[in-house]
Order: sequence, then C-alpha cells, then structure tokens
Amino acid sequence: MNFTVRVPATTANLGPGFDCLGLALDLWNEAEFCFEGEGICVEIHGEGAEALSKKPDNLILTAFFRLLHHLGAPKPRGVRLRVQNHVPVGSGLGSSASAVVAGLLAARAWSGIDVPAERLLDVAVSLEGHADNASAALFGGLTVSVNTPKGWLVERFEPAPMQMVVVLPQFSLSTRSARLALPALLEHGDAVFNLGRTALVVEALRRGDLELLGRVMDDRLHQPYRLPLIPGAQDALWAAKEAGAAAVALSGAGPSIIAFPYQDPEPVAHAMQTAFQKQGMPARVFYLRSTPLGAQIVS
Repeated sequence: MNFTVRVPATTANLGPGFDCLGLALDLWNEAEFCFEGEGICVEIHGEGAEALSKKPDNLILTAFFRLLHHLGAPKPRGVRLRVQNHVPVGSGLGSSASAVVAGLLAARAWSGIDVPAERLLDVAVSLEGHADNASAALFGGLTVSVNTPKGWLVERFEPAPMQMVVVLPQFSLSTRSARLALPALLEHGDAVFNLGRTALVVEALRRGDLELLGRVMDDRLHQPYRLPLIPGAQDALWAAKEAGAAAVALSGAGPSIIAFPYQDPEPVAHAMQTAFQKQGMPARVFYLRSTPLGAQIVS
C-alpha cells in the first residue's frame, strides 16, 4: 500500500480569534508513504529539508505511530517516507500542524479503520497543544474550534475566495517563546473587545467583506505582547495598511504577517518587506489564497 497525503498551510488567530480561528491556505505539503522492507527511511525536500528530523522522531511519523497506538492497530514493518514541503517551518503558517495531520491521515489509511475526523483532531491536539491550525488543515476552509467537556467542537465555514500576502522575516520565534510572552491575567474589557470582533471576522471572511474585516481585525489578547518580539513587525503591520491592505495581523504566533489587500497585493508586500529590511531583517513574500480543501489522500 502506497499513497500520498496533501495538507494545506494554515493561518490561525486572524486578529482577535486567539487559539480559536483557523483558515486553510492554498499552499501544500505532500508526504508520500511507501510500506515496504523493514525499518524507517525519511527523505525531505523543500522547506526545512536541512533542519527537520529524518529519524523515527520525525513529527509526521510520531503522529502516524501515535494514532496506530490509540487504535491498537498493527505497525508496518517498514516505512519509506518522502516529504515535499512548501510551507516554511516556524513561520506561523501551520507547518507542524501540517506534519501532524499528514501522519494521522496516513495512519487512518494504513489501519483501514474509519476514524472520524473529530477523533483525529483530538490526537492532533495532544501533539500540537491547540486546535486552531490542525482543524483548518483537517477540514479546510475557515474553522472555529472550541474545547468542550465532550471533546473538541469544530464548526467549518466556507470562506469567500480571497487573496492574501504573507511576509515572513528571517527571524526565529519559537512557539514556547510566543506563549511565554502572554500575560497570565487579562482585563475584562480586553476579553470583551475580542469577543465581538471574533464573530465579525468569521462573517467578514465568509462574505469576503474586506471593509468589515478591516474594522474588526484588531486584537488585545496576544498581538500587543508578541509584535515587540519580532523586529520590524509593528512597522510592517502599519506599512501594509498604508499601502492598501484592508486588514493585517500576525499569522498564528508569527513571525510572519498576513495582509488582506483591497486590490494589487504587490505594493502591500513591498511595504512590509521594506519595513522589515529597515530593521536589518530580510523577508520572503508569499502570495496566497484561501482554500476550501483540507487534508486529503491523493494517491
């Protein structure tokens, strides 16, 4: 049995939707599984090829074997994994969620057990720590994820086709560092500030209403604490708006910034790049669109 899993990049938080909102993007990682011989062989191409583990602790394989263990399913004697990455590692575009979801879908296919996507998400969260990127990667489109006493509840919305610009500075910001920057306590007013805006971000993305999105993409729960960690990030955010972006936010925990331009995305991209470069920070540009598609077995 051989097959390939495709998983989209994702952006999470989307301004006020901290740890709740996720959006699938039309940028894909592919993981080809071949079950032959004995032992494990990992081959990685593209983004992260030099940095990611090629040993059994590779995150895709960790997720793969974690689900097989949960299911009580037999393990293959040999796994040949060939990965083609287009999602930058440590970028705020869900690269780790992509790896986890790829491993889970592969394990479901190998086991032959019809595991519901909700259960896959539970396992993904046990590895990721939160559900926003993983749910968007699994289900595609725009997702809202809520942890309930009965498990994770995910509502999926069909986003309007939208173009986005993601600018990724050459700066390393670990998820742990981004988490530690957040305060232990929040003001009641700040929570209220985010609540209504989160609901309206969902509606704006569903309708493709850029004017509304620009009015509600503000945040008080995480961006004020994370933007100062990334040299040039606050300036890049302001520059994007001045150059014609309707809305701008940190993508996930950063360091990338995602902008939703009204029209031509290039001036927005150039403005953000320039802001980072003024801080001595080279930056890459990705012109992306939302996608309704989630992770899938393609062969």
